[in-house]
Amino acid sequence: MQANYPLKIQAIRSKNQQPRLYVYFPLPLAAAIGLEAGEQVQWELLDRGELHLVREQTPPILATQRAAKPAQAPTVPEKQAAKGHRRRGIDESRSKPKS
Repeated sequence: MQANYPLKIQAIRSKNQQPRLYVYFPLPLAAAIGLEAGEQVQWELLDRGELHLVREQTPPILATQRAAKPAQAPTVPEKQAAKGHRRRGIDESRSKPKS
């Protein structure tokens, strides 16, 4: 199983200081490996195109089985929704088919 999480490097520019670069760790990836806020990690440089994030202490696995992919929730056809009323919990921009 391979997951990709594209992101952009962010620069923080403070007055009278060199810019600092930040890389944010995507929450789904952090949850998948059990990464916690405040945990000590370090970068390992393999070559110019590849870095590894190394954890100083890896917590024990708490899950007893793999998580199943959630089933897709059934959607209500547009004709059944009352005219001029929004359905709760559904983003209308996502419910309309793309042209």
